[in-house]
Amino acid sequence: MNKKAFLTKEKVEEIVKTYPTPFHIYDEKQIVENARNINKAFSWNKGFKEYFAVKATPNPFILKLLKEEGCGVDCSSLTELMMSEKCGFSGEEIMFSSNVTPAEEYVKAKELGAFINLDDISHIDFLEKHAGIPEKICCRFNPGGVFSLGTDIMDNPGDAKYGMTKEQLIEAFKILKSKGAKHFGIHSFIASNTVSNEYYPTLAGILFELAVELKNETGADIEFINLSGGVGVNYKPDQEPNDIFVIGEGVHKKFDEILVPNGLGDVKIFTEMGRFMLAPYGALVAKVLHEKKIYKDYIGLDACAVNLMRPAMYGAYHHITVLGKENEPCDHKYDVTGSLCENNDKFAIDRMLPKIDIGDYVYIHDTGAHGFAMGYNYNGKLKSAELLLKEDGSVQMIRRAETPDDYFATFDFCDILK
Repeated sequence: MNKKAFLTKEKVEEIVKTYPTPFHIYDEKQIVENARNINKAFSWNKGFKEYFAVKATPNPFILKLLKEEGCGVDCSSLTELMMSEKCGFSGEEIMFSSNVTPAEEYVKAKELGAFINLDDISHIDFLEKHAGIPEKICCRFNPGGVFSLGTDIMDNPGDAKYGMTKEQLIEAFKILKSKGAKHFGIHSFIASNTVSNEYYPTLAGILFELAVELKNETGADIEFINLSGGVGVNYKPDQEPNDIFVIGEGVHKKFDEILVPNGLGDVKIFTEMGRFMLAPYGALVAKVLHEKKIYKDYIGLDACAVNLMRPAMYGAYHHITVLGKENEPCDHKYDVTGSLCENNDKFAIDRMLPKIDIGDYVYIHDTGAHGFAMGYNYNGKLKSAELLLKEDGSVQMIRRAETPDDYFATFDFCDILK
C-alpha cells in the first residue's frame, strides 16, 4: 500500500522556477472538500461548529479559506487571537483554550467576545481580577487515569497538565454561577492523533454523562460540549484512515442515548481539529543535495528539522515519495537527513526507498498540520515559504521564505550587526 502525492515531478520542476525548495505546499481543493465533509458529518446537530486549531497551521490564507466554509478558530495565545481577529473572526467564532495563561490573553479574548475555556479552577479568580467573568464560559475536564479503546491504550490523561478533575469541575461551575456566569460549556482532550473511528464517540459518551451530572449537581445551563481535537490521520500507508461520517454518526448515537433523554437535546457540539483538517493536505518538498556512504547510506536534503520537527522530536513517521520514481522498486535502504548539527535531524531512518540520485525531489507527506508551525531557527536556519496549490492548478505563495534580515530583525534596536 502506498500514499499518493498531490504533486508530480513535472509540477515541482515548474514550481521551483519561481519558488525554490524547500517549501511547504497545501492542496486547496482537498482542504475545502474535507471541511465540507466534516460539516456534513455533524449536520444532525444544529449548533455544530468546527473550531480549527490555529496552532496546527497558523496561516491567514488557510484561516480565511476555512472561514468561508463556516469554521471558527481555536486559539491558545495572544498572537493567535490577533491573527484570527485580523482574518475577520470575532465573538463566538473564537474558542480560547489556553493553559498557564497570562492576564493580557484573557483580556484580549474577553474583548473579542470569544468563548473562554478555563484550564484550572484557580483561573476563575485570576480571570475575574483581570478581565471579568463572562456570561458564557467553558471549563476543561481531565478524567485522569489511562484512556483506552478496547485493549489499546491511547493516551495517559493522568499525566497531562491540562484540565480539572470532576470534583473541581463541579465546584468551578458552582463558583462561576455565583459570579454571574449563565451559560456553560465542557471541553476535554484526552488522546492525541487517534487513528480510530471510536475515539470521538467514546469521548462524547464520557462528556455527555458528565454534562448530565453537572446539570443535576449545579443546575447549570450547558450550552455546548467541545470534543476538542485528537482525531488523527494515517501517517503510515498501511493504516486505515478515519472516516468522519462514521465518527459523526457514532457521536450522534451517544447524543441520542444520553443527552436527549436528559433534556439536553439542544446542546451544541463543537470540535477543534487541526491535524484531521489539514495534515494530509500539506507536504514538504525538498531537493537531494548530497549522498554520503559510511556505516549507513545517508541522503541529505536542503530541508531539515527546522522545516519539519516531528520526526526529530517524536520519532514520528512521515511517508516519503521520490517524485518521478513512484513506480520503481523500494530496494535501497537510506537515512534521510537534514543539515543541522543534531544527530536526530532525520526525516527517516532505515527507510526502504527507490534508488535516489542527487537532484531528485523528495515529497514528505502529511505535513499540513504541526509541520511548518513547529519550525524554529536553530543553526541560523531559515523557515521556508508556504505555498497553496489552487483548484485551477496555479500556485500562490501564502508566506514568503525567511531571509537573513528576518533572522537579524530582533537586533534592530542596536547597531551591533550593521
